[in-house]
Amino acid sequence: MQLEPDVAFGAHPEFGVVAETADERPFLAGVLRRHRFAYSDRQRLWQLAAGTPFNTALRLVASASREFQDAGRAVVADPRVMLPPAAPAGARVREPLPGLSLTAVTAELSGLVRAMDVADALDPVLDEDHGVFAGLEDVFASAAGWCERLGTEHGRELAGELRAGVHQVVTLGERLLDVQLSLAVMPDTLPQNAPAQTVERSAEPVVAHADRARAAVAASSRYPFTPAPPTGTAALPPRQAAPPPGRAR
Repeated sequence: MQLEPDVAFGAHPEFGVVAETADERPFLAGVLRRHRFAYSDRQRLWQLAAGTPFNTALRLVASASREFQDAGRAVVADPRVMLPPAAPAGARVREPLPGLSLTAVTAELSGLVRAMDVADALDPVLDEDHGVFAGLEDVFASAAGWCERLGTEHGRELAGELRAGVHQVVTLGERLLDVQLSLAVMPDTLPQNAPAQTVERSAEPVVAHADRARAAVAASSRYPFTPAPPTGTAALPPRQAAPPPGRAR
């Protein structure tokens, strides 16, 4: 029975989510680097980049842990890794970010094949600053506060119903986050009836998915989403002169 873990994840009060390895085996370091951890010689810890969103950090820890366990390595994690950071005193009120379209996110999800891509597509919906669930929590809480200020029995009753709505929104968000984490560590198994993934040469330069989405959907400057084109569709080559008569196309 192994007593010492190969990798331990923890929550540092200053550096956020960190990791520590039992030794300097290249495999352990390679997995952490693939999951965006960088080693700090000063702290002697593996750290995520400053400002990494809480949901993203949680997904990276879950994905790295799954890879370690699949390779037979022992992993432990401090439960505090799962706790979102508290808002600092005097924090600025969250500003609205227009343009997040659930219709666009839904359309993109229908065209994705890999589980990891689906998990990534859920990021804007679950974003703790500008996501749909964070916005709904604020709407319910603000409406409840307004009803309470009425100072009437009916106002307090309505406020109670809205406070209950906040709890329901939080529960739904946590449920979707659990699904996202499961998708993030799911092996790359294609769903049934998924189109075959082929790589074809194209005369046009390859365009990243985010760039293609940004050009196709102008509704949001931060979360522009659009359905991925059908897999296997190659870009048309530059137009050439018409073939001589009688030559088969």
